[in-house]
Amino acid sequence: MTTNHTSSPTGVLREEHQLILQVAGRLDGLLAQESRSVDLDYATVVRCITFFRLFADACHHGKEEDLLFPGLEAEGMARDSGPIAVMLYEHNQGRAFVRAMASSIDAAREGDASAGSELRSAARGFIDLIVAHISKEDNVLFNMADGMISGSACETLCARYDKTCDRRYEGQSKEDLEALAAQIL
Repeated sequence: MTTNHTSSPTGVLREEHQLILQVAGRLDGLLAQESRSVDLDYATVVRCITFFRLFADACHHGKEEDLLFPGLEAEGMARDSGPIAVMLYEHNQGRAFVRAMASSIDAAREGDASAGSELRSAARGFIDLIVAHISKEDNVLFNMADGMISGSACETLCARYDKTCDRRYEGQSKEDLEALAAQIL
């Protein structure tokens, strides 16, 4: 999935968004199947939770929060108001939804109706949030970033993204997490 993205401060992030949306779409499909009296595929939901926690949040949001947003701040964009503040708020909302899914899945799998309802509500909340969030980033914030960060600043930022991609997330590489997404899809 990795491509040459050194000409854009958001290229790799936009690529990752597509994978995140595909996995969110798969989770949405699982919820829709269940509403047609098909049992929820809990094993795939667990994989989705792991993917969202490690790839979408730790790897992807880590790049945004630790690298892109500070780069935008260096160019004069405020962190505590405007687009960055909204994105940070939504990252925290997404984390809360994923935590709620993770904390309820075992009991839901065992037949606890309340936990099942919590799981479905958190999953639906996450799907709705991430789809709207990515749209805002791709169509507003990232377009601004592409206009603000260029030249050597872009090259430095992209090199730092590559170093982030080399990290391990609970023992898994970015490639391992992309393979997890392929299993989900």
